[in-house]
Amino acid sequence: MKSRDIAIVGILLAIGAIIRYMSLLIPGPIVSNLVIAFYSLAIILIVPTFREALGIGVVAGVVCALLSHSLFPPANLISEPIGAIVCLATYLVLRDRFVLAPAVTALVATLASGFCFIFIAILAVAPTVLDRFGTVGAFLAVTVPIVLMTAAVNAVVVQVLEVPASRALMRGARQTAPARDARPADES
Repeated sequence: MKSRDIAIVGILLAIGAIIRYMSLLIPGPIVSNLVIAFYSLAIILIVPTFREALGIGVVAGVVCALLSHSLFPPANLISEPIGAIVCLATYLVLRDRFVLAPAVTALVATLASGFCFIFIAILAVAPTVLDRFGTVGAFLAVTVPIVLMTAAVNAVVVQVLEVPASRALMRGARQTAPARDARPADES
């Protein structure tokens, strides 16, 4: 990955982390996760390899695990890498097919990450879930709508930000590209 791409990923993950940190003010077992929107945007903008996307997901997972008040924060260490891989795979399939590819990509990535998180949380903390919510069904009734709403919000955020972000990156690439017509002067 080029240093420019690393900078793009770092900036977008930092924005997601700041928003995630601010979401800690909202009480509840699971809160929306805009980090997914920002790593999805990064993946869409730079189109990394699958290995690089996995790395982006691992970093996002660490950020989410550290900045979480969910039932089982370590679940992020698995759910975010899965979300990043699903994001890249979905975008590679959809990118040349229609204009809403970024939105659908973020939606699918968020659903993959969110449902993976819920599944892991249920397995890891089933006794806590049953004590707090009564049944796994009640837990799902609370958490599934949060994942669905977050997926919808992330889809809108990514679709809205993708065009201006792409234009800014193209403009920056043109300004930093070396001049092709610059030739050394003849010394004759």
